[in-house]
Amino acid sequence: MALSVGDKAPNFKLYNSDKEEVALKDFKGHNVVLLFFPLAFTGVCTTELCTMRDNIADYKDLDAQIVAVSVDSLFTLEKFKAEQNLNFPLLSDFNKKVSKKYDTIYKDFVLGMKGVSKRSAFVIDKKGIIQYAEVLDSAGDLPNFEAVKAALANLN
Repeated sequence: MALSVGDKAPNFKLYNSDKEEVALKDFKGHNVVLLFFPLAFTGVCTTELCTMRDNIADYKDLDAQIVAVSVDSLFTLEKFKAEQNLNFPLLSDFNKKVSKKYDTIYKDFVLGMKGVSKRSAFVIDKKGIIQYAEVLDSAGDLPNFEAVKAALANLN
């Protein structure tokens, strides 16, 4: 079932690219921009995450922490983060549990791949409530960054 505005954000625990366990509840008291992206080292995913990197000051001004999740291994995410100089956590949902909780998973993706995260953006407020939800069916589309910022601005 798709999550929508007003729903409690499902909690999770995943490993980041530094091999540390991270839970959504770790960010309590801060707004969170939770991004799901299909695969590291692909063109649109790189554009998306580098856009977030380059605009991180805007998100910090809105008291938001960016967190990005994919089904890639934490080892792949470690290399991707280093190569792109990403300045926010990348979390590995290798077992696809969180992508399923957030209903952001392709049954079938390209080249016969199954179980890849759909490109998605969620704004979760300081109390853990979803204030913005965008799940894209086309992996070639980017989230609406202006709508994400507007949702955050409405929280402050």
